[in-house]
Amino acid sequence: MIVPFDQMPESARVWIYQANKSFEPQDLRLIQEEATQFLTGWAAHGAPLKSAFKVLHDKFLILSVDESLNQASGCSIDASVGLVRNLAQKLNVDFFDRTQVCFILQDEIFESPISELKTHIENGKIKKDTLTFNHLVPTIQELNASWIVPAQDSWIKRYF
Repeated sequence: MIVPFDQMPESARVWIYQANKSFEPQDLRLIQEEATQFLTGWAAHGAPLKSAFKVLHDKFLILSVDESLNQASGCSIDASVGLVRNLAQKLNVDFFDRTQVCFILQDEIFESPISELKTHIENGKIKKDTLTFNHLVPTIQELNASWIVPAQDSWIKRYF
């Protein structure tokens, strides 16, 4: 059962997938079609999941489930990963590369390999107050409050 993302409660669980490229308009249309079709029938042990999705910054796919109705099971979560893998193949993107980190620099998304963080910090490209994305937020409430944080307030602080 799919609902608009803005109608999900703050307690709804989220999964954030970062693409290795920005989406083009035709990519967004395909995501809309495929995610809508999948979420319309998404279920856990036969029980429908109240779910939603959203694409932010033309780069991040966010899936959400309101577990107050029915909880997502391991199999249902695996099915959602299948959706993301299918989208990755059709769009020729990688949603599972955890070696890249994104920042907001001059109102643009800047992506960097983790291996280059120290260099970017040393040359001043990334500073303590540079905004980065915390993909580990578990709920919509935390997505809204602390998905985008200064680098000094994230795991990146160890590089300063």
